[in-house]
This record gives sequence, structure tokens and C-alpha cells, in this order.
Amino acid sequence: MALLKSGKIPIRHGPQQDCLRKSGAIARDVLLKVASQVSVGITTGEIDRMVGAEIAARGCKSAFLGYRGFPANACVSVNEEVVHGIGGPRVIQDGDVVKIDVGIEHEGWIGDNAITVPVGNVAVETLKLLAATEESLHVAIHHARDGEMLGTLCWSVENHVRQYGFTVVREFVGHGVGRKLHEEPQVPNYGKRGERPRLKAGMTLAIEPMVNQGKEKTRILADKWTVIATDRKPSAHYEHMVLITKDEPEILTWRGRMFPQGVEDLTPRAVADLMS
Repeated sequence: MALLKSGKIPIRHGPQQDCLRKSGAIARDVLLKVASQVSVGITTGEIDRMVGAEIAARGCKSAFLGYRGFPANACVSVNEEVVHGIGGPRVIQDGDVVKIDVGIEHEGWIGDNAITVPVGNVAVETLKLLAATEESLHVAIHHARDGEMLGTLCWSVENHVRQYGFTVVREFVGHGVGRKLHEEPQVPNYGKRGERPRLKAGMTLAIEPMVNQGKEKTRILADKWTVIATDRKPSAHYEHMVLITKDEPEILTWRGRMFPQGVEDLTPRAVADLMS
């Protein structure tokens, strides 16, 4: 998909930004609570039901359930499944990576974020994929600034992961977020440096690198939702909601970093500490 050249990008001010902060924090809390309970033996359906229960406990509703007919509370995607996985009987195995994407609606405002959870003894090369994907998210967030060009932000994701031999998914992209789950602009994980539109304070973006260990090509399964890497190699997905301000980018779904040491320092000792 090409970057949008036109179309009105919503600008939020004052109390509207506070509403987005609240919805982002709720989405973050739900995601972290559920992610902490993912382990060998749990099913993707159980993960989805936990998401539904956590959303309801906070007086909110899922932004995904029923959206364009989507039949689940969250997107739960395993290994080669990139995004839009539907929870069901699949049992999580040792060495799997589980992508959980949570969207909530709170008083008419959307919160949206995603994380990839490594389970048990995950291959080091797969952990590097996760670390590079998370890093690319924060590289992109660095460019989410008043006056910066959206094309530069998008370009930075692919530019970062390519140095490790990974590829970005091109058919599915990030987006603006606020009153609706998907607003202007589209936020691909590729682009041209310096390409418009120009970012402005008050815009809120859902930045979400989707990165494959192998080839970039994907296809949709027979359920009409689940996206997989066609070469069946692992994929990773991380997402934050980011408010552009006059100063530093404000991450509305901040949760800390899973791989603070980065890819280059993902030594065997670091891997052992991470898995302990």
C-alpha cells in the first residue's frame, strides 16, 4: 500500500488527549495481565477468553469483537501466523511465540497495542527476530515528532530490521487511532524518507511493526482472517499507541521493553536470563 497523500488526519487537544491516555492505559493493562499468563499448555481460545474477561472487568468492550465480522475478543497469532489469529483449540507448545493484539473501547475512545510473547525454550534466532522487531518499533517512535515526515517514520522500520536479514510485511499496516479503530493515516512499515504527510502535534498513531524471519510474502487462511507467512517461518508483532506532541513522543501504551539489551547483546547468557 502507498502512503496516504491526502485525507484529514485527526488532531486531538486537551481533554481528548486525556481520553486517549486512559484508553491506552487500559489496553496496556489488559495486554500485560494476559501476556503474563501465557504458558505451555494453554490454548489460544483460553487466551482470548482471558482478554474478554479482563476487558469486561474494566467496564470496557473489545474494539475487535464484531469489527467487520471478526469473531474474537483479541487477535492471538502463533509462530508463522502474523496477525488476526482467532483463538481456538490450538495448544501453546514449548518454543512457540504468541502474538497478542488487544483493542478496547472506553467511553468512545480506542486503546490498541500488541506484544509477542516467547514461551519456554525459544530458538535464539527467533528471539533475535522479536528483539529486532521491538527495537524497530522504538526506532519508529523516535520519528513520531511534530514536523517530521510520516515517510521517514515508516522507512525507519524496514531499514532497521533489514540489517538482521528480516523482512517487513507489506499488506498490513499501522494506522491512526482515536474515536475509531482505524483512522487516517495509514502507517506502513516501509516507505520513503521525507515523504509526506508531515506529522503534527495532536496526531495519534498506532505504530505496529510486523516482521518476518523469512520472506515478506503472506496469505490469508480459509477462516478469512488469519494471516500467515507463506514460508511458514516465525513472525513477530509489536504495537504502541503514540501521541505526537510539541516535545518528545508520548507512548500511551508504555509497558517497558521486553528486550532492553537489544539484538546485538542477545548473548547466550542474556537468553538464559530472559528465559529463567
